[in-house]
Amino acid sequence: MTVETSVLGNGLTVVTHNMPHLATTSLGVWVGTGSRHESEPLHGACHFLEHMAFKGTATRTAQVIAEEIEAVGGELNAATGLDTTAYFARVLGGDEGVALEIIADILQNSAFGADEMTREREVILQEIASLQDSPEEIAFDLLHETAFPAQALGRPIIGTPESVSRIDAAMLKGLLARHYRPGNMVISAAGAVRHDCTVRHVEALFGGLSGSRVGDGEAARYAGGVSSSKKSFEQSHVVLGLEAPSYRDERYFAGQVLSGVFGGGMSSRLFQEVREKRGLCYSIYSSAWGLEDTGMLVIHAATGAEMLKPLTDVIGDELKKLADEGPTDAEMARAKAQIKAGLLMGLESSAARAEQMARHMLVHGRVIEKEELVSRIESITRRDLKSLAGGLAAGEPVAVVVGAGRRSEELARRAAGAFGH
Repeated sequence: MTVETSVLGNGLTVVTHNMPHLATTSLGVWVGTGSRHESEPLHGACHFLEHMAFKGTATRTAQVIAEEIEAVGGELNAATGLDTTAYFARVLGGDEGVALEIIADILQNSAFGADEMTREREVILQEIASLQDSPEEIAFDLLHETAFPAQALGRPIIGTPESVSRIDAAMLKGLLARHYRPGNMVISAAGAVRHDCTVRHVEALFGGLSGSRVGDGEAARYAGGVSSSKKSFEQSHVVLGLEAPSYRDERYFAGQVLSGVFGGGMSSRLFQEVREKRGLCYSIYSSAWGLEDTGMLVIHAATGAEMLKPLTDVIGDELKKLADEGPTDAEMARAKAQIKAGLLMGLESSAARAEQMARHMLVHGRVIEKEELVSRIESITRRDLKSLAGGLAAGEPVAVVVGAGRRSEELARRAAGAFGH
């Protein structure tokens, strides 16, 4: 693989991976700022800013932005997360300059016109309303709120109707000035890309930015607890969470393998025990995610309200078995194979590769290559997973139930009890 990295004089990092078998390039700007860095008055501002970036600049209307990228057959999009915001594009090889010029313009010269602010605010309010029709979205919002109470990390990325209604152009401009600094940004490109050419474009378009990386915001404070919604849906959703290693923790990859063993596929313990042997739900899965200072193992399933207690009992029992006995060699091998396959398959996608490199640079200051990633996964032992499962089982869980109406709170408390708390 041909990965090259340059740091401009103003501190902006440029990383590229030339993938000669591809005819297209995925590229973008990743900013090390997301919803967890918002003060309470700015709740939802990162997401609002992402929307407004496409609504016109000093020289381009929203329509012109769309027409210029589509004139070269390209795609332009953005996404806001807990700890990053990304503005990215995919174009034919040779058209990287077009995409970078548009992204540079929307990040440095957005107009924030009053009419556009009003229209986009209404769009976001409708987006918030639509999420309230999804039991899964409600459940995961409650999961974060309960796990990280009274913190930006526990608030929904999109904001609330109240917080979005008070955001104005001055707030968005202040957010840009404070966080969109070269020391807090990475420009990443993968595919039919030439590093030297990309660096020249970036220098010309972003070289005028200045400023070092800002602080990381308040540290995460995991609490655990029980939450529910009284809204009724066709199925009851249960989401269970346990604090897990952060991605700076040496046990992070052990958490990934543990999740694979526990609920990572059709051969996992949860799928086999909950669905195949007992028929308690249609699907059940676990996932492990991490931030710089915290992480979570999350289990999600949807079923009838009368099935929730036996279902969560099985989840608790299986976690205790992992803590007491550890995984089998066969389970370890399958989980490791799944994770390695996911990593290597991701390298075949220019978009996934560009994002991976950007995140590595923001977190580690370097791109961790596949050989090192595979080595870290292979080095994990049964003892590592047994120890980690024991720590998780002893931790304070988050239990959320949505969809069972007035019974949801009682069922959530029973779900928490399945972990012995």
